[in-house]
Amino acid sequence: MAKTSGEFEQEFIQSAKEKTGKSLEQWLPVVKASGLTKQMEITNWLKSSHELNHMQASLLAGLYLNHGMPVYQNESSLLDNQFIKSEQMRPLFEVVSRKIMSLFPDAQLIPKKTYLSFTATREFAAINIKPKEIRLGVDLGDQAFDDTLQKSKLTGPMPRISHMVVLTDIGQFDKKVISRVC
Repeated sequence: MAKTSGEFEQEFIQSAKEKTGKSLEQWLPVVKASGLTKQMEITNWLKSSHELNHMQASLLAGLYLNHGMPVYQNESSLLDNQFIKSEQMRPLFEVVSRKIMSLFPDAQLIPKKTYLSFTATREFAAINIKPKEIRLGVDLGDQAFDDTLQKSKLTGPMPRISHMVVLTDIGQFDKKVISRVC
């Protein structure tokens, strides 16, 4: 089974000094002195200025922006964080999530930093929570796009999540939409 983001993060924290020359505690003031405040800016700076690989740089940037605390260790917090600015979308998410889990009983809901992943053998669906909508992304391969099934614009999931449905209320998640995405 593949490692989770939390396992990669924990491994990085424990081996940072050995693999990068500095411990996490030593890296945090270095990143702070850069004055950078965005994930990608910090990641790119760590790669170019300190020769960290992408995973090391990305994990370190996430840890710095999370005040030195692990980002991926608590999946409950990752799920709750999705709704900080979008609490009104939680009931809709619960309906969609329950339906997906009932249709695919072997699937797992894995909260990520920027999205929610539905994974069986591999990730087959993902959700981005926005303040006024939920973007349900699915892997539909070469199926044509139309007014309901748009090209995926989700943030975070694997590129195989090719299509998305934008949902703004529970009434939109009807049998017709379910049959097209599940």
